[in-house]
Amino acid sequence: MEKAIKVLHTEWSEGWGGQEIRIINEMLSIRELGVDVYLACRKHSLIKEKALKENIQVFTLPFRGNADLKTLFQLRKIIQHHQINIVNTHSGKDTWVGGLAAKTSKAKFIRTRHLSNPIRPNRTNFINELADFVFTTGESVRESMVKNNRIKASKIISVPTGIDTNLFNPKKYNSRECRDLFGIANDQIVISIIAVLRQFKRHDLFIEMAAELIKRFPNKSFIFLIAGDGPMKDKLVKQAEELKINNRIKFLGYVEKVPELLAATDIFVLSSDSKEGVPQSVMQALFMKKHIVATNVGSTSDLLNGENFILVKPNSVQEIIDGVIAQLDKPPVNESESLISDKFGKYAMAEKILEIYKKLLF
Repeated sequence: MEKAIKVLHTEWSEGWGGQEIRIINEMLSIRELGVDVYLACRKHSLIKEKALKENIQVFTLPFRGNADLKTLFQLRKIIQHHQINIVNTHSGKDTWVGGLAAKTSKAKFIRTRHLSNPIRPNRTNFINELADFVFTTGESVRESMVKNNRIKASKIISVPTGIDTNLFNPKKYNSRECRDLFGIANDQIVISIIAVLRQFKRHDLFIEMAAELIKRFPNKSFIFLIAGDGPMKDKLVKQAEELKINNRIKFLGYVEKVPELLAATDIFVLSSDSKEGVPQSVMQALFMKKHIVATNVGSTSDLLNGENFILVKPNSVQEIIDGVIAQLDKPPVNESESLISDKFGKYAMAEKILEIYKKLLF
């Protein structure tokens, strides 16, 4: 009988967004298949608390930078003491120390690249080339790393983030009850966005779109939901106030009940201008059978699925407005989810990852 595979994930980021959610969900899904999982992160990382709640063993390390030798040697001790087989790194700084710790400890080194913004192609940025294997979260990211970062096509694949099909199942939720949960009237048209309040998510375009729709359709009862928290919040609240639409926009902060929020939604919007892999929020909206308007960034186009999904150019508030107008008054989405589940369900993700683990180790 094969020994259990032991995988140490590393994450430098202290925030909580799509990348960190992907890491936790991947660890839980792969653990269900018999893999032992561990996490190394910074002391005040939000991912640490999430991992501990799921009974994942966590090691807190400084991760001060690419050349943090103290963290590197501490990682080597963890790898050797716990007989770690694979180190899976996720952000730039932890990839350098985690990757070098793995390579000098005879563990396999996997690099997961979540974002779609280009990686510097110069020869001094060689850490990704040292990886035994590379996972990306979308096809466009994989293609870019092969073309620009000297990654061999044979050791890199796209593994889209897997969605929990039991949780994101529209049959489980009553729309009326979910609207009550968020204080939404039954006759209101709900347009929502779920994203960390960071610059590249372009919530400013979402708010501009809201103002224009209210102006153009005075007889329609719109309500706009912004779920997420982050450094742009004060600026976005001020923008809504200046446009005099703050009574039609709800800043919900971080939302745990994402399926319920989507069940209450009529049209879901992604307004990012860069950095996306395959956006989890769009996948979740697809599983919940929502009408979607999303900017064509990163690998968002991997998700294109039927007439309920409209892709628009990034940085264009007019295209977002036109996309939302095209989705207004459409009947509820009633498409088969089997193709989406086969490709983007969490079990499909876990099985794809486990297959690579076994190829590397056995």
